[in-house]
Amino acid sequence: MHSSLTWILGILALLWIGLAMDVARGARLLPFLRDASPLPDSRCPSVSVLFAARDEAGKLPQSLETLLRLDYPRFEIVAVDDRSSDATGAILVERASRDARLKPVRVDSLPPGWLGKPHALQCAYERSTGEWLVFTDADVHFRPDLLRRAVALAEQKGWDHITLLGRAEMYTFGEKIGMAFFGLALLVGTRPWKANDVRSRWYVGIGAFQMIRRSVYERFGTHRRLAMEVIDDMKLGKLAKEAGGRSGAARAEDGVSVHWHAGLRNMIRGTTKNFYAASGFKPWLTSLQILGLLAMFVFPVAALPFVHGWALAFALVASGLPLITEAGVARGLGAPMGYALSYPLGALLFAWMLARSMIVTLWQGGIIWRGTFYPLKELKRGVV
Repeated sequence: MHSSLTWILGILALLWIGLAMDVARGARLLPFLRDASPLPDSRCPSVSVLFAARDEAGKLPQSLETLLRLDYPRFEIVAVDDRSSDATGAILVERASRDARLKPVRVDSLPPGWLGKPHALQCAYERSTGEWLVFTDADVHFRPDLLRRAVALAEQKGWDHITLLGRAEMYTFGEKIGMAFFGLALLVGTRPWKANDVRSRWYVGIGAFQMIRRSVYERFGTHRRLAMEVIDDMKLGKLAKEAGGRSGAARAEDGVSVHWHAGLRNMIRGTTKNFYAASGFKPWLTSLQILGLLAMFVFPVAALPFVHGWALAFALVASGLPLITEAGVARGLGAPMGYALSYPLGALLFAWMLARSMIVTLWQGGIIWRGTFYPLKELKRGVV
């Protein structure tokens, strides 16, 4: 028994050595947005900032003001009020009356074969004029120099699609545990530094900020290709790369910030609709992801009190390397680095969120997103 445990822990230690080296090397390859010199007015192409909002009256005013304070000479904001029942539409119309750069659009009904958000973003695109399109969310905050630097970096690198890794605003203990581990899972699961390698299968797309050349977006078919795709932000990055666009990611730090979910309970509920979708609605793949989380992040820590000799050495390696890696992620997200110690709890939480998303989706026969039910059969057909 002890011999088998030693072999298992040894394999996990080797996996973590390779993974930690890849993450450490890759993190150094991700450029900082602050290092890109802002473009002068004469070199600024036109940009359209697009987002969908449904019942966002509480968060919208502050985020909208950060967008309108962008220091950029040629930009517009196309904001879609997607069937809101609160004051979202009124807020957009009132603010647009004082600033012509804001173009509000109202959607009153959802056509068959569409999810709400992709449809709203398609409507936003159809009313946009920019050479570059920025897709974001209604609760995201931008720093004034963001567009100048993002466009400068994309042109400097020769990228046609750029995703920015921003700052997560976290207030509660549960939020910090969840977001710190989510950041680690994102790095490990997407390898954003490999997105610009045309020979690599890796791609990345984050809903808070991704910018794409209009020509590339139209080449792959716009959001019509993502009509029933739940994780449309990530798959936008996939389609951009498949269309021959050069894709890349950079660290924006507080240039892009968002309070994703208020409290741990809302975080769990909010991810129910999309965590299962990340596996393409495949139960076997989601189960494998859960087992992988438990094996890589929980098992070595749980084994520490019960092993000795080589097994203990391997367990220490397989426990220490994720601790160091998550400390770096926590620092990048703006969370206290001490929260890295919570990574086994974060892994258990993440595993539960995956399991819950799968169970609820299968039990319901689909997902409920912003009050609309979408059958699982249609969602599976829409996977990109």
